[in-house]
Amino acid sequence: MELVGMRDLDDEALAAAYARRGEPWLRVNFVSTVDGAAQGGDGLSKSINNAADKRVFNLLRRQADCLVVGAGTLRAEGYDVPRLPLVVVSRSGQVPEGLVGAPAGRITMATVASAPHLAETTALLGSENTLVLGEDEVDLVALKAELAQRGWVDQLSEGGPHLFGSMVAAGVVDELCHTIVPRLIGGAHLRIMAGVDVDVALEPVSLLEQDGTLLGRWLVSPAG
Repeated sequence: MELVGMRDLDDEALAAAYARRGEPWLRVNFVSTVDGAAQGGDGLSKSINNAADKRVFNLLRRQADCLVVGAGTLRAEGYDVPRLPLVVVSRSGQVPEGLVGAPAGRITMATVASAPHLAETTALLGSENTLVLGEDEVDLVALKAELAQRGWVDQLSEGGPHLFGSMVAAGVVDELCHTIVPRLIGGAHLRIMAGVDVDVALEPVSLLEQDGTLLGRWLVSPAG
C-alpha cells in the first residue's frame, strides 16, 4: 500500500479516496496519538486533532447521511447540533442537555425499553424519532438496518470508545478511519475502543500523510 501525501489531493480526489464501498455502510472515525491516547490531557479528543485530521473529519461529515454517537461522548465533548441528522445511542434514553433545543427531526434517540427517560424523550422528540431497540441493550444490528430503511445508508460514527467496541462486537462496523497524530501523551487515557474483548482483523485500504500525521482507512472483518 502506497503512502500518499494528502496535500497532493484536492477536495474531489480526497472525497473519492473516502467513498463508501457498499450500502448500508457504517464507518467509525477516531483520532489518537502515537502511543494510543484517544484524548488529550483535558480528556477531550479535540485537543489532539489537527488540520489534517479536521480536513478528513469534515469530509466524512459532508458525505454522511447521519451521525451516530453515544450519549456519553456527546456530553463529554460538548457536541453542538450538527448539520446532518444525529442519532444518539443511550441506554438511559436521556437527550443530552445541549441537544434539547435542536430543531424538530434533527435528533433521533436509539434506546431500550427499560430506559428510565424513555417517556420524556418520546414526548420531546416524537415516537418517530425514538427508536426502542431491545430490552436492556441497544440492538446495534437493528439500528443499522433501521437507519438504512430511512435512507441513511452512509452512516458515520464518532464513538465513543465503548460504543465502538459494542459495534465491533455486534459485527456492524464496515470501516475504521483512524488518524494518528505525531504526539505522545503519557498517563491513563482512553483508547479508541473500550469495554469489550474482541480480536477482529482489519484490511488496510489507504494511508495518507501530512506533516507527520497518518490517516488510514481500514476495512473491518466481522467479529468471529
